[in-house]
Amino acid sequence: MIITKPNRVTRTYTQQLVAEPSEVFPLLCPVREAEWIEGWDPEVVISQSGVAELGCVFVTKDGVENAIWYITRHEPENGCIEMVKFVAGVTVCQLSIRLRAVASGSEADVTYTHTSLGPEGDAYVNSFTEAHYRQFMQDWETRLNKYLLHSHSS
Repeated sequence: MIITKPNRVTRTYTQQLVAEPSEVFPLLCPVREAEWIEGWDPEVVISQSGVAELGCVFVTKDGVENAIWYITRHEPENGCIEMVKFVAGVTVCQLSIRLRAVASGSEADVTYTHTSLGPEGDAYVNSFTEAHYRQFMQDWETRLNKYLLHSHSS
């Protein structure tokens, strides 16, 4: 048995979104994300309801490997969703999103925690800088707000 200290990085960003949590939450879903993320196309979604739910599993491409995602918390009434992403031999990631209502719509605290599983994961963790994460989150925020604004004007 090998026991070692984790090589881990955690980043949090608060997105400013133009719709209330009840409108945003359903879009935080492996199926519905295809509506607002160009090129998003999970290979498999295992779900009783056909959308995000507790215990939903989905598979996406992550470089040359498949990433397996598992939804561990799904609380629409509280604006909370959490999932774990596993890329064999590379990383395990916990993603946590918490929505709350504000006057302009909602805020989403989005936290990613990546833990390395080996040399390739070490490189990934080292590249997951604050600047990289901020750019990733701002792109996500822009796409989601564009979709929310467009869907409200239709």
